[in-house]
Amino acid sequence: MALITFNNIGISALSGAVPSNVIKNYEYTEFFTSEEVKDVVDKIGIVERRFANADTCASDLCFAAAEKLIADNIIDRSEIDLLVFISQTPDYRMPATSIILQERLKLASTTMAFDINLGCSAFIYGLSVVYGLMQTGCIRKALILDGETRSKVYSKKDRRTAFIFGDAGVAALIECNEKFGKSCFSFNSDGSREDLIKINAGGYRNPSSAETVVEKVVDEFGNIRSDEQGYMNGGDVFNFVIREIPKDYNLIFNYAGVEKDAVDYFVFHQANSFINGYLAKKLKLDIDKLPSTLEKYGNTSSVSVPLTIVSELKNKLDSQKTLFLSAFGVGMTWASAIINVSDCHISEMIEV
Repeated sequence: MALITFNNIGISALSGAVPSNVIKNYEYTEFFTSEEVKDVVDKIGIVERRFANADTCASDLCFAAAEKLIADNIIDRSEIDLLVFISQTPDYRMPATSIILQERLKLASTTMAFDINLGCSAFIYGLSVVYGLMQTGCIRKALILDGETRSKVYSKKDRRTAFIFGDAGVAALIECNEKFGKSCFSFNSDGSREDLIKINAGGYRNPSSAETVVEKVVDEFGNIRSDEQGYMNGGDVFNFVIREIPKDYNLIFNYAGVEKDAVDYFVFHQANSFINGYLAKKLKLDIDKLPSTLEKYGNTSSVSVPLTIVSELKNKLDSQKTLFLSAFGVGMTWASAIINVSDCHISEMIEV
């Protein structure tokens, strides 16, 4: 059981960047009929998404967000001692994209930089890694750059994923300060469910070949994808969520000794409206405390939790607030956190 507490570390600023290219889901009819599209979009609640162009990577979105954050908060780049890049759509297999961003952002060569490859829960995992390193007292400021271009991963001809995923990038500034108080985290993993969300080919277990890039019909419903495009078993993912997330929710509140009424906002991974609606009802949460970006940005994987904060909680975190964060997905992995924010500066969302 991975339950962790940190003290006096928190998020002091956030910024976000999304592609300027807006995808309107109800008009996404190139490969499906209007009736099929309406049925899917009505169910998942994702009306619009953002797609990066062919030349834009997750790192470009994160770079734009980071430059905005640094400018808006007048940050001395020489004081950034740590940069963590979170993504499953990096620039290259090697080198790590964090190292490239360290140079692009003109950070000192003494900056510690590394990547985290995990999936939808990765922002919460990344927070804990950074909090743990900062707990040593040797790091002045840290940047978490979380970006995904999932539009490049999934087939446009597979109705089970074609309407869900979008692209975005977020930058978070992490600092030490007594005003943040106690933060509590819970982490879980279950590799027996690795097949629920997966890309079968293109890695070193099943390397790329002429066959792996060929699109083919994959089921009786006529869905089409290659072995190098992602797939998701939506029904089993839903069953996983309704079984595991409420348990983790109760576990972390008991561990933290925090009353649920003390939480100002519950920020869940933006999977789809069906899943999030179920969780809200199951956990008896006040809908006014559940910010959502599903309608306009869709599921942006690990970026969805911080992106929702940037988009929906700007000017709402100026005083002391308590946030509950929860994310779940590919792996399968899931994580929860109860964190405090105080005077958190959130920049205007920018388009790239």
